[in-house]
Amino acid sequence: MIEVLHVDSDLIVAVKPAGTEAQSAKGFAADMVSGLKKYLVINRLCTSKEPYIGVIHRLDKPVSGVMVYARTKKAAAALSSQLQNGKMEKIYQAVVCGKPVDNVDNFVDYLKKSVDGNVSQCVDKDVPGAKRAELSYRCLGTVDNGVDFGAVSLMKIHLKTGRHHQIRVQMAAHGLPVCGDQKYGRQSVPADSPGGARIPLALCAAELSFWHPATGERLYFAIKPSGGAFDWFSCIS
Repeated sequence: MIEVLHVDSDLIVAVKPAGTEAQSAKGFAADMVSGLKKYLVINRLCTSKEPYIGVIHRLDKPVSGVMVYARTKKAAAALSSQLQNGKMEKIYQAVVCGKPVDNVDNFVDYLKKSVDGNVSQCVDKDVPGAKRAELSYRCLGTVDNGVDFGAVSLMKIHLKTGRHHQIRVQMAAHGLPVCGDQKYGRQSVPADSPGGARIPLALCAAELSFWHPATGERLYFAIKPSGGAFDWFSCIS
């Protein structure tokens, strides 16, 4: 069952598990939209067997975290406007391989998606199709994980633009790939992992804040990432 943090007549805030699609999925794969509709029906929070769930923002399938969905088209328009105008704030936590030179910094790069749309890369700003990508970070701590990954750092990342795979691409380009990232990072397998399995992508949308579309109240939601590489920092709040 999906963990719901808040629900009212205009919106619903929930935690997307890693491996679950943020929007409707093809076939029988689990997805947030179907899960939230089921939640509303089971808990008798709607008058229809097919309640409206509007997708406002997205998270990559392997990324976990807090998401907000609209329950009306009016709320969807208002929340989407906040997202476009930078009034919706998203804070991520990630475990990266290595230790940053500076504990606090701001990265500005230019990203371009591949022709097939599966990957993005940092390019010169004059390259056709390049889009500006900006994020800031603060290092919360660094530990030495031994021969598998060496030094790893827990990062708090403020995403200022919303580009395809932005955090994963930018951190890797600056020599700090996200642990468990098989697309942009190191693919080594920790020796102490159960069955030699790869660790999951250590990236989580940990905090989300926005203005309620009906009441005008500023809402704030936060979770503490856990599991995989995040457990190496369980003592850090």
